[in-house]
Amino acid sequence: MYQRYRRPEAYAVLALIAVNLIFFIVTLINRELISTLWLQPAVWTREPWTLLTSMFVHSIPSNFPLSWHLIANMFTLYFLGTYLCNIVRDTRFLIVYFVGGIIGGFFYIWLGDPYTPVIGASGAIFAVAGALTTIAPKIRVIVFPIPAPVPLWVAIIGIALIISFFPGVAWQAHLGGLVVGLISGFIFRKQKRNIFFF
Repeated sequence: MYQRYRRPEAYAVLALIAVNLIFFIVTLINRELISTLWLQPAVWTREPWTLLTSMFVHSIPSNFPLSWHLIANMFTLYFLGTYLCNIVRDTRFLIVYFVGGIIGGFFYIWLGDPYTPVIGASGAIFAVAGALTTIAPKIRVIVFPIPAPVPLWVAIIGIALIISFFPGVAWQAHLGGLVVGLISGFIFRKQKRNIFFF
């Protein structure tokens, strides 16, 4: 009996995007909340919840209620996250995402400016990218403004190196998330007989 294959939905990715959007709307309405939710290394032991909440807060421009920080992160999360989620399923994907984001926060605490707060989902997203890179390094992706597809591992390394030189970018969190992702991807590859690969 023939059964048509249907690619599973990445509900975990959609849920994360929804939560990020809710946080953005709430902080857009009350911008003072951002300072309660961000991660500041000097006081994180008194505010340990910020290791988690800071992953859902994004910058808000003063003159326009649209955050390119949020757009770039959610766009990347949707495409890379959906691909990874369909490979390893929701539970493993969420573990990579949250552990990557939290470890990224610890890397910033250890290596960043203790008095400069950090926000954003980039550490968690770099964990997703790292895991996917280890599992499927040769898949080809489009990276603007490069006109031709490049292997995922080239794209991730290139993006990580380039944005690390941008002012105000927490490269420490990116590095921590990427390390978690690479290790996770290696573990998934060792367990691949229990995972449905594409």
